[in-house]
Amino acid sequence: MTVCLRFVGHDRLSNLSLDDLRGSRTTDGRAEARANRVPAFLAFRAAAALTLGAILLTACGPQASEHPSSGSPEPSRVASASAAPVGKHPSHVFVVIFENEAADAALGPEAPYLASLAARYGYATNYLATTHPSQPNYLEIFSGSTQGVTDDKPHDVTAPSLADQLEGAGFTWRVYAENYPGNCFTGKKSLDGADGKGEYRRKHNPAISFTAISGDPARCANITDFSHFDPAGSDVAFIVPNQCNDMHDCPISTGDAWAKRFLAPLIASPAMADGVLFITFDEAHGDRSNHIATIVVAPRLAAPVTSAKAYGHPSLLRTIEELYGLPCLADACQAEPMADLLPPG
Repeated sequence: MTVCLRFVGHDRLSNLSLDDLRGSRTTDGRAEARANRVPAFLAFRAAAALTLGAILLTACGPQASEHPSSGSPEPSRVASASAAPVGKHPSHVFVVIFENEAADAALGPEAPYLASLAARYGYATNYLATTHPSQPNYLEIFSGSTQGVTDDKPHDVTAPSLADQLEGAGFTWRVYAENYPGNCFTGKKSLDGADGKGEYRRKHNPAISFTAISGDPARCANITDFSHFDPAGSDVAFIVPNQCNDMHDCPISTGDAWAKRFLAPLIASPAMADGVLFITFDEAHGDRSNHIATIVVAPRLAAPVTSAKAYGHPSLLRTIEELYGLPCLADACQAEPMADLLPPG
């Protein structure tokens, strides 16, 4: 199924209500994309892709003729500058958000597992976070706007969100926040839980800031800790590690080790056979350009792909909206979906 893009003017956006499942456009400024800084791991893409190609040829045999066969196959591909339509929605979409690291560090020597995912699947080389500090970036991903939030304090937001959009279209969502105590908890933090030791922070759980969710026990029951994680439990799932595993309070190597423990089984699960996993960071602390690493894992990708397009958190939201045929929210209406990093529809 091909989903056509819808662009809505600012004047119309300002008059939309929650029932329209759109928010108001913010005026948050964003730094212009800096010159691409491609991590060293990209130099290994060709070798990795050639190995993958040999495996595919061995396993598929005659079926390889289903793919274009003019000339030698490219070991990897770089996304073209032209926009491509987003294909049919996948079986499941997962979004993992880490903390604070700039792109080079996030995929550097301390993060061999994340670097391997970027080298094997899709990598956005020019993806910028929206602002500082953490919380506004989470709200941007979840609703297409920072909602005027400029700090990490608790805020109650009445705007529409991706959760509203998904439910309105008959889809399901979850937020799996490590060490979240449940029961519609709206406090700033919580220690330990059924899923182990660690610290949960509200500022990293975007759904709980929206009163339409926090004030409805049935809806906020969609927010659980990791002990309830089910890869097939919803159409769209946000995965939020605790303060240590998200690299906020602990070294990059700790977050990378967590990623290998948690994400490797997820990627190998049936839920990801036709699924998509987005791995991103909230912001690049100390990096003026806010350049962060964003990886798109899709097992159906035949070869690694990179994109140098100017993407950001609104692009991630717009991509999910397009995958599920949803209208755009706020800043996402001005963003291009990351179609060039997805498998062909």
